Amino acid sequence: MDRARRWIEGALAVTAAAALGVTALATTAQAADINVAKNAGFESDLSNWTCSAGTGSVVGSPVHSGARALKGTPTAQDTAQCSQAVAVKPNSTYTLSSWVQGSYVYLGASGTGTTDVSTWTPGSSGWQQLSTTFTTGANTTSVTVYTHGWYGQSAYYADDVSVLGPDGGGGGGDPVVIPAVPAGLAAGTTTSSSVDLSWNPVSGATGYNVYRDGSKVASVSGASATATGLAAATSYSFQVSATNSAGESAKSAAVTAKTATSGGGGGGTVPKHAVTGYWQNFNNGATVQKLRDVPSQYDIIAVSFADATSTPGQISFTLDPAVGYASAADFKADIAAKQAAGKSVILSVGGEKGSVSVNSDASATAFADSAYSLMQQYGFDGVDIDLENGLNSTYMSKALHQLSAKAGAKLVLTMAPQTIDMQSTSGEYFKTALNVKDILTVVNMQYYNSGSMLGCDGKVYSQGSVDFLTALACIQLEGGLDPSQVGLGVPASTRGAGSGYVDPSVVNNALDCLTRGTGCGSFKPARTYPGLRGAMTWSTNWDATAGNAWSNSVGPKVHSLP
Repeated sequence: MDRARRWIEGALAVTAAAALGVTALATTAQAADINVAKNAGFESDLSNWTCSAGTGSVVGSPVHSGARALKGTPTAQDTAQCSQAVAVKPNSTYTLSSWVQGSYVYLGASGTGTTDVSTWTPGSSGWQQLSTTFTTGANTTSVTVYTHGWYGQSAYYADDVSVLGPDGGGGGGDPVVIPAVPAGLAAGTTTSSSVDLSWNPVSGATGYNVYRDGSKVASVSGASATATGLAAATSYSFQVSATNSAGESAKSAAVTAKTATSGGGGGGTVPKHAVTGYWQNFNNGATVQKLRDVPSQYDIIAVSFADATSTPGQISFTLDPAVGYASAADFKADIAAKQAAGKSVILSVGGEKGSVSVNSDASATAFADSAYSLMQQYGFDGVDIDLENGLNSTYMSKALHQLSAKAGAKLVLTMAPQTIDMQSTSGEYFKTALNVKDILTVVNMQYYNSGSMLGCDGKVYSQGSVDFLTALACIQLEGGLDPSQVGLGVPASTRGAGSGYVDPSVVNNALDCLTRGTGCGSFKPARTYPGLRGAMTWSTNWDATAGNAWSNSVGPKVHSLP
């Protein structure tokens, strides 16, 4: 949880802007604009492309469109960069984009004659579009565009590269045409206020418009969306269209979906509004506690942390002698006593140094089996996912659903992603949360150790303010999670995190802003969310070090929410 950022804050804001995907990725092009990249879909193998040290190849799966795509395989010494020199026109603006998949994929342009550009994504198990723009210098007639992964990371994939702008005289560019009508529109998981939609990607499309009952309600960059703000137990008709700089396709065939009758989520023993606190199974200078010492304001206590084993996906737990328990039985008795008082005690997986990896069917099963075994052994009510070193949404979702099938309806499932992980529904953490929202109790994002981030209005907000809390929470609230599945995660004291501490009064103002529409800063959400779950802190130990000031202030506020 208490993790020093490795990323430059300014770069994060830029990355987040690319990832948020709520605005158009390209402005309307002039009639002469073409894609000046050659073999942009890698249908002619690596023709026109140069890849470093033989790290690039062409594969038949996965592909974004057509029959082939680029696969780059980084090594410990090489990022697997593949590049192409494209002919450009001086003093002209070009939009560079590509569909990518995999961990740490970069897209950029060099030799522009002005400011060279690049953008990147920390990872995706599905296709995600990266996009940036550059302007050529007065004497620039050739620019090198490139994509690459990162040292020692897994393979990445790229397809449908586009360098859209005036013809630079290189020949071979393809005129931009209106994309085809999307096919395969289907409705997936529904809640009382949202419907998941997906469709087949369309070649040449840079975005899609989503229509509800004939009215446009969203624009997205990928072939999926979550329609939110819906009424419970109500049927809706949805259509999508594909867009690019040439225009918009006709609407797809309609699909009808009906919302659920009530909000979803696991955690049958968790109150409507809840306070979550992380309990440290180690001594790092904060007050050492036993579970019995944790104040009653905390409704969910996350024991930190589970350990990885040599078996991928498998977790274990060892009680640290530093916390003072005479025996495991004494620890179990404290868990049982908290549960008798109406509290939930769960096991947190991850943390700053956590290295649990769930990236295959076997590791997903190993995770579910070992987590359930620990729940039975110690009496834990569930698990918390706090993986700060990456996560695979496909297999983690499988693991959590397998665990739910074993544990039953009262499983308490929480998540604690970092701010960058929840900037876009295309991110792996956000996708995981949406995939498991039928069993999800709450996502308590860490609003600290972050730097500046985008809010749901597309503006950049700095950590440590009420606006940072409310504008970023809005992304989750409007991105498909039920309000009962959203909480505000903050440090309990100035010593609880490297940066981002806010006074409890700021947390309380943010809770009022989101649930009642009062106490807001410059950002005020378009609607209120009275069902908001509550707040979280790292940690109960740091709270105790500060005289329990955080829980004594925020606890009563959470429990008095509407």
